[in-house]
Amino acid sequence: MVKRLIPNLITLGNLFCGIESVFASLALGDVKVAALWICGGIFLDFFDGLAARLLKVPSELGKQLDSLADVVTSGVAPAFLMVKLVEEPLRAMLPQWAVFLVMLPFVLLPLFAAYRLAKFNIDTRQGHSFLGLPVPSNALIWVGLALTGFVVGSVEVGIVVAIVAMATNVLMVSEMPMFSLKFNFKDMSWRTNKVQYVFLAVCAVIIALLRDWIAISAIILWYIVLSVITQRKQNA
Repeated sequence: MVKRLIPNLITLGNLFCGIESVFASLALGDVKVAALWICGGIFLDFFDGLAARLLKVPSELGKQLDSLADVVTSGVAPAFLMVKLVEEPLRAMLPQWAVFLVMLPFVLLPLFAAYRLAKFNIDTRQGHSFLGLPVPSNALIWVGLALTGFVVGSVEVGIVVAIVAMATNVLMVSEMPMFSLKFNFKDMSWRTNKVQYVFLAVCAVIIALLRDWIAISAIILWYIVLSVITQRKQNA
């Protein structure tokens, strides 16, 4: 019984981080603290499934609880984070109705995240790789911006951010295959794991060049681009 509780407690820790992130955005108005709470939740999200496998206690309850936690931590929390980060500067530049239109992709983010997670739970095709952008990966795009101290200095920048947000929303619920980051540890050769090796090599370059939190956002965008490239080669 104790072993069965451990993965679910980790998942609840993920949910707690998501709630604290929303609180940091709304009550404290501190987007960097909110972003760090999201990072903590995503970190725990990785370990709840790992704990369940190591302890050999996977359960349907844990699977559903994990998705509910992700809706908050990687769906609702990033939405509040970006509304706080982008909306206030735009209020001085645009009428209220225009601000709402620019912010609409972030208002819709939790809806797309919830749909993607529900779809994932019933999809038997996504055991090793993914169809569509994982919800935590999408959240990390916005976490990177917030931790960098991103500032919307013009209407054009706000519109570009909104377009990217809408594109990643759609990508979450799309059928586009996304390669798995997991290595084949039984065969670590270049031929078997070349996509993963290329991904990590470019990630190292991104981190070395940027040397800032924005590297998180850049790495997720690189993951999307590499997935598109590998998918085209497979279909060619």
